[in-house]
Amino acid sequence: MPNISETLERATETLQASGIVEARREAKSLLAFVLDKNQTFLVAHSEYKLSAEEKTRFQTVLKRRANREPFQYIIGRQEFCGLDFTVTKDVLIPRPETEMIVEAAIEILKENARVCEVGIGSGCVCVSILHEVKTASAIGLDASERALAVAERNAKTHKVLERLELKLSNVFDNLQNEKFDLIVSNPPYISMEEMKTLQREVRDFEPYIALTDGKDGLSIVEKIIGNAPNFLKADGVLLMEIGFNQAVKVQEMFDKTIWREIEILPDLQSILRMVKAKLVKSG
Repeated sequence: MPNISETLERATETLQASGIVEARREAKSLLAFVLDKNQTFLVAHSEYKLSAEEKTRFQTVLKRRANREPFQYIIGRQEFCGLDFTVTKDVLIPRPETEMIVEAAIEILKENARVCEVGIGSGCVCVSILHEVKTASAIGLDASERALAVAERNAKTHKVLERLELKLSNVFDNLQNEKFDLIVSNPPYISMEEMKTLQREVRDFEPYIALTDGKDGLSIVEKIIGNAPNFLKADGVLLMEIGFNQAVKVQEMFDKTIWREIEILPDLQSILRMVKAKLVKSG
C-alpha cells in the first residue's frame, strides 16, 4: 500500500492534469478528509501506509474532484460566518461575499425582529442571523423541497430551528400577508450569457435554479423588489445580493416614492454586491 507522501504526489499530478490550480493543497485537504486527520498529521506521518479501504475511499473522492466537482460537495460542508454548514448539490455553496448580508442584518435588527429570506437554500444567511440575534425569528422561503430539508438540518445543528419557519414558495407566492422588519435574499442573478463563462465547478454542479433565472438574471431580482413592499413594515429594510454589473439596472427598479436610502454596497473586492433599501410606507 502507498504511504501518505506517495499518495499525495500522485494525487497532485492527477489534479494538475484536470486543471485544478492549487492541486497540492486540494490533494492534502482530500486526504485529510478521508483519513479524518488534520494536515499536520499528514506532514508528521508521511510514511503512514494507507489501508486498502482508505486507498479506495481516497481514489473515489479524488476522481470526483478531478471531474471538477466542488470540494465542498465532496466533504459535505462549508464554513460561513464562523459556523459549519451542511451542503449538498441541492443548495448553493455559501460564499464569503454573502456574509455582508448577515453583517448588515445584525446592525439593522432590533429586539424581537421578524425576518424573511427569499431563497433560503442551505440556510446559511438566515441561520447565521438567528444565531447572532437571539430575539429574532424568521421564515425561510424556497422553491426546492430538498433545499428546505438542508436548511432545516442546518437550523437544527445551530439550535435556531424553533425560531425558523420553512415554507415551499417561489419567491413570495405562498406567503400570507405577514409584515417583516427585514427581507434578505441571494437570488439567482446570473444571466444565461454569463453562465457560459462560469467555472465548471459552478456551472456543472451547483443547482441551476439557484444560479440563474434562465434569462438576463434580473427577473427574480425585479420580482423581489416589486413585491417586497407588500411584506415589509414601514421602515422595513431589503438586503439583497446582486451581480457585479447590475447596480445601475437594479437601482432603476425601485419606486422612489415608496423606497428611500437606496444603496448599492461593495464587497471586500470593491465589487458592487449588495443592495440595501428602506421602505417609506408599507404596501
